[in-house]
Amino acid sequence: MARTLDHAKRAELLADVVTYISEHGLANLSLRPLAAALGTSSRMLIYYFGTKEEMLVQALTSHRPDIAAVFADVSDTAGLRQRLIEFSAENQAGTSATSVKVLLQVLGAACAPNSPYAQYANAAIETFVASLSAALRRIEGIDDPEAVATLLISGLRGVLQDRFITGDVERTERAARLLIAQTLP
Repeated sequence: MARTLDHAKRAELLADVVTYISEHGLANLSLRPLAAALGTSSRMLIYYFGTKEEMLVQALTSHRPDIAAVFADVSDTAGLRQRLIEFSAENQAGTSATSVKVLLQVLGAACAPNSPYAQYANAAIETFVASLSAALRRIEGIDDPEAVATLLISGLRGVLQDRFITGDVERTERAARLLIAQTLP
């Protein structure tokens, strides 16, 4: 008889996977040490997720914010500037920072030829660009919402990566604010 999937345990493992990768990195991720740290076996991780790559994609998907909701009620430039500043700050601290650190690693890994993360990374970027573009379309004076969304998302992602690497909060906060101010009319 097939074993029933424990959905609560699966959800707990997904959260723990993101934390583990944030602390130990993606480059040398191996199932045995990961499983030991999570208090399970590599066999159980495969049972729950299929492959190491699928496990990571599912973990990230389960921790991705509802980006459409973040920008859903924005209707003017001042509101969008404020929302972007808040969103940037939220993603630099706490549990959001953990997910962002892992996402940045996955985006880097997705650049490799035949990367198992390429499809996830592409979908994540498309979701961010589409959601921010929708907000930008509601604001007068934005000639190319998709290009502006791409610039903001890519720029803020770079600022976040800089902050995680250098730990320079003050400089990167200034850079994020400057990028937002100079990109939005």
